[in-house]
Amino acid sequence: MSTVEERPAATTNGTTAAGPSTIPVENPATGKIVAHVPDMSADEVAALVARARAAQPGWEALGFAGRAHYMRAIKQWMVENRDRVIGAVMEETGKTREDATLADWVYCIDSLSFWAKHAPKYLADEKVRSHSPLLLGKKLLVRYEPVGVVGVIGPWNFPLTLCFGDAIPALMAGNSVVVKPSEVTPLSNLLIEEAWQEIGAPRDTFLVATGRGETGAALVDHSDMLMFTGSTATGKKIMARAAETLTPVSLELGGKDPMIVLRDADLERAANFAVQYSMLNAGQVCQSIERVYVEAPVYDEFVAKCVDKTRALRQGPPGAAGSVDVGAVIHPPQADIVERHVKDAVAKGAKVLVGGGRSDEAGHFFEPTVLVDVDHTMSAMTEETFGPTLPIMKVADEEEALRLANDSNYGLNSSVFTKDVEKGERIARRIQAGNACVNECMLNYVAQEVPFGGHKESGLGSRHGQGGIRKYTRSQTITIARFGPKRELHFYPFTRKRSERLEKGMALLHGKRGKR
Repeated sequence: MSTVEERPAATTNGTTAAGPSTIPVENPATGKIVAHVPDMSADEVAALVARARAAQPGWEALGFAGRAHYMRAIKQWMVENRDRVIGAVMEETGKTREDATLADWVYCIDSLSFWAKHAPKYLADEKVRSHSPLLLGKKLLVRYEPVGVVGVIGPWNFPLTLCFGDAIPALMAGNSVVVKPSEVTPLSNLLIEEAWQEIGAPRDTFLVATGRGETGAALVDHSDMLMFTGSTATGKKIMARAAETLTPVSLELGGKDPMIVLRDADLERAANFAVQYSMLNAGQVCQSIERVYVEAPVYDEFVAKCVDKTRALRQGPPGAAGSVDVGAVIHPPQADIVERHVKDAVAKGAKVLVGGGRSDEAGHFFEPTVLVDVDHTMSAMTEETFGPTLPIMKVADEEEALRLANDSNYGLNSSVFTKDVEKGERIARRIQAGNACVNECMLNYVAQEVPFGGHKESGLGSRHGQGGIRKYTRSQTITIARFGPKRELHFYPFTRKRSERLEKGMALLHGKRGKR
């Protein structure tokens, strides 16, 4: 894994020197400070956005093919510099190499290819045929133009995927982009900013603003559109602030994703998925499996399998590939929330079968934890935990499981496990979430052809698919009259004869009964 000292500081914003207006970046797996970055003021953000706005027309003028060239170039750079990119993510997050590789590096290089290929199709001009006889002989065209400067504010759990990853479709749509990564994990995006310059991309089309809350607030104020990923509480504040300037927003917020295991499920598969996707990235995933409902006849067997698999997990500072399974808690205050949820559950009657404790001796870790005898009086079953916990609740039948799965303010992702696929789909359709899986979990996120977004307090808007790039554009409808009379039938001056003729014609047209 490369270190900060081995990498040159970002030419625009990055620095390794401490100062009064800098932020220390800690490796949460070791507790060591690995870099310092500027805490940019509102004025500095405004200047950064102004640079991006000045660069945007030239970027748009390149067209899809020209912009795709740079998508392919930055992808090639990321492949050739794989160790630097993955190492930067590991260093600032304390996650395992596997988590950094698959969830950040692989996602971004795949996304670069996807949007370079599909953006021209998703944003192509659309010819529309009107139902109205008043528009006979007229051409209707809908086109999509970039909004200008897109601001992206991302979280610390997947610093590349949820910052640079969101910038990719915005860039392909013809916008310039200013990314504000979490102050906890700014280094990997600064590295991509360096790479953007290294491949010769037009200057100021992709910029990184480092800083805390004031920096993000200023980006909301000055952007033409804002993409935010983070907590529901912060999302609400951003939406309120954006309303002051009528800046459009897309929000992916919190989750408390349910998993339903029916009595006819393949329990080995279900248990593997439950452990994998509750502990992935130390549970710091907005679509982690955060609560499991298991039908009573198979509850004990399912719990036993989960306990055995969780006990076998290796946790510690990440190193080479395959060295550990579960990494650190990226943001230390998050460990306080995880600990509070576990203690609250135990105080209300839950049992800890595996783990349950934290370790802050060197880095910041919370043990992979399995909880049973849980219910909805406990915060571990109702609030977003965002840590390596697996609470499992026994239910009488699928209807109780479904009722409890929907008993939540969140609605991001969900899953149902059963050998009866048709029954699984019926249940999935009744789950109140933007995404539902049958005998699968979380991998639906990599299907970039279909929308991924949340219901309820899990967000507004979506990533991926047609809507995932059109949100970064404004639509413009163009109406063209190819031919026609000097004066239309409904024009001034009104005459009784023409008005009656028009009225009778409309009555005749709309008075017909449709086919049953």
